[in-house]
Amino acid sequence: MRKSMKSIDLGSGSIAKLLFSLALPSIVAQVINVLYNVVDRMYIGHIPEHGALALTGVGVTMPIIMAITAFSSLVCMGGAPRAAIELGKKNKENAEHIMSNCFVLLIVIGICLTVLTEIVAVPMLDLFGASETTLPFALDYLRIYACGTLFVQIALGMNAFINTQGHTMYGMTSVLIGAIANILLDPILIFVFDLGVQGAAIATITSQCLSTIYVLWFLRSEHSDLKLKRRYFKLSLSIIGPCLLLGLSPFVMQITESLLNICFNSSLLKYGGDTAVGAMAILSSVMQFSMLPLQGMTQGSQPIISFNFGAGKHERIKKTFKLLLGVSLIYSTVVWAVSMFAPQILAQMFTNDSTLIDYTCWALRIYMAMSLIFGAQIACQQTFIALGNAKTSLFLALLRKIFLLIPLIYILPNFFANRSFAVFLSEPVADTIAVMTTCVLFARYYKKVLKEEEV
Repeated sequence: MRKSMKSIDLGSGSIAKLLFSLALPSIVAQVINVLYNVVDRMYIGHIPEHGALALTGVGVTMPIIMAITAFSSLVCMGGAPRAAIELGKKNKENAEHIMSNCFVLLIVIGICLTVLTEIVAVPMLDLFGASETTLPFALDYLRIYACGTLFVQIALGMNAFINTQGHTMYGMTSVLIGAIANILLDPILIFVFDLGVQGAAIATITSQCLSTIYVLWFLRSEHSDLKLKRRYFKLSLSIIGPCLLLGLSPFVMQITESLLNICFNSSLLKYGGDTAVGAMAILSSVMQFSMLPLQGMTQGSQPIISFNFGAGKHERIKKTFKLLLGVSLIYSTVVWAVSMFAPQILAQMFTNDSTLIDYTCWALRIYMAMSLIFGAQIACQQTFIALGNAKTSLFLALLRKIFLLIPLIYILPNFFANRSFAVFLSEPVADTIAVMTTCVLFARYYKKVLKEEEV
């Protein structure tokens, strides 16, 4: 049965029920979504004879893949909250105009990124930490993956407009379709047809294609409150400009994650060789697992916060944020505990190479040392976006990665004999400073923007 915005009742329903009913599918969708790359790495790491090298090679491609997916966030993580705010104001036509413009821009970006990636694949991989032994694996994976960039942009980007309407079950289904296809195709193409990393890439883009078909069907169907309409396909700067401005923060968060991987890989290749770079591939996978469920929780809260902000119901915003913050901190603490006390379980998911497992366990305890407080960072930063505050959210994204973490990667090794240790240590040091700053800024903004409710 079709659920409208009214039946979902973002404006007056129980906050706890709304948050968990919207967040659970979003969390599942985020976890499933990361399986595209993580499952690839799990299978690739167990390829006979050269699994460790293949895993390292594919790990080197991750900065490029992160950069590609970041562009979908630039367009739609800004467009989706703006559409929700317009819905809260009862301006459905404006919301559909925003969504349709974002769709066209995603197509343009997808085509451009495909061409660019194919042209500069080799120099990029050399720059990002590929060695002579890992470059062939990285190149085999990336050239095929790039052919599916358009599917990646549409599947990830337009799914945000399904979730922002409150239809998170449909959003989860779109991701689930692709993930199941990927999980089924990976072992067949990698091992049965002996295609190795090329098989993993083919499985990924095929899966994203299936997700794209489902997303486009939904947004043209009667189940969707917002429809893709051709009369809104002509790009308008007045429509797309504010979306891009608001989407800058999540874009910067992801694109700087790509830049971070470059810095980590190049430094670790210098200080620890291919083993250190392979460990970093596993660490980045663990970080994805730990952060994406948090982002799923914030995506579940975003329709509630944005809708009620547009409707002027500030008390509901306060209740939603408090619940979001508490749950996020509990989750990030659990992730920290697993990383500290059972890192071998996480490492063994990706490789059976004993040397790489031992190195990863040591590195993981350092890298994730302050992850227990990161729930506060995600909750506050994403709430800035839901409230339409692009500038502060962008600053916080830049603070942690550009102003803190990247400089620390190069500064700390000068003060420690074990330079690989110092590179990994830069993560918890940057996290601590960033979380403290975020909490202070959010507390001030939170009181300022919502105080009029009490007047």
